[in-house]
Amino acid sequence: MIWGLIGASTIASQYMIDAIRAQDGHEIKSVQSSSATHGAKFAEAHNIAHVTSDLSTLLADTDISAVYISSTNEKHKVQALAAIAAGKHVLCEKPLAMTTGDAVEMVNAAERAGLVFATNHHLRNAGSHIKIKQLIENGQIGNPQSIRIFHAVYLPENLQGWRINDADAGGGVIADIVVHDADTVRFYLQQDPQSVVAEKRSESMGQGVEDSVMSIWTMPSGVMVQTHESFTHRFAKTGIEIYGDKGSIIAQEVMTQRPIGNIYLTDEDGTREVAFSQHNLYQQSLGLFAKAVKGNGRPSADGVDGIKSLAVALAVKKSAVTGCIVNVDYGNI
Repeated sequence: MIWGLIGASTIASQYMIDAIRAQDGHEIKSVQSSSATHGAKFAEAHNIAHVTSDLSTLLADTDISAVYISSTNEKHKVQALAAIAAGKHVLCEKPLAMTTGDAVEMVNAAERAGLVFATNHHLRNAGSHIKIKQLIENGQIGNPQSIRIFHAVYLPENLQGWRINDADAGGGVIADIVVHDADTVRFYLQQDPQSVVAEKRSESMGQGVEDSVMSIWTMPSGVMVQTHESFTHRFAKTGIEIYGDKGSIIAQEVMTQRPIGNIYLTDEDGTREVAFSQHNLYQQSLGLFAKAVKGNGRPSADGVDGIKSLAVALAVKKSAVTGCIVNVDYGNI
């Protein structure tokens, strides 16, 4: 499979280029960047043969059958629809779009065209989260009662930029991190949050956007979910706690792009550490995407998953602004 990159991004540089090239028979032919200078440097650094600042030029290349979109959030819709119109399969960064309606339009367009559309939710590809899901489904903790997610980090300087100062580009911690936590909870429980209540802050980093948020979600089963996301916590550790009527799962340092962390299972027999696969998250995701393109299975997170994680994040944002409980609107899907 021949790929085109739409966006010369940090995540592409650090994770996705290697993950694509790790797939048998996959290569990257071209990269598009709105900055010709940045694009040229990026292409040279990553040994990509072609670079352009014009999206239509990349999409006109008939060798390219799939694109990875990692531009700023407000560009996703236009770029994805153009790629779909050009007959390309799409792997898009989260959040898929600025509104749920736009995300639905993107996903429906790909379905009508018979193309694979996936959302790059990396956490559900981690061995740690796959193991946690298995423990829940196997009844190791009984019926889940509550979940607490700790996803407060300190955003590295090289990732700050538009994420901390550009609301029009989709900046802010809600768009950046809440979507991941929403997808992770949905992955575990196979349920969609019904309503949320939230409070946000701009503590020390956000300039016109929120840099910290806490929220509580209600699930259809009655499970209560509490989450904390932040860009400003230098000394915080990430993790997730899941409590059931027969046991609990405590996972430390697993809300990450790397295959690290520890999982502890506690029940009436005591506490023990649970082993999990430490495979590369992004290679796992790309492998499932490649199989889906061949008609074998589905991506780890498809377009509908991306719509739903976005819908939860938008509800959290609305609640944080209004101070009211907000029902999650998943659009017409």
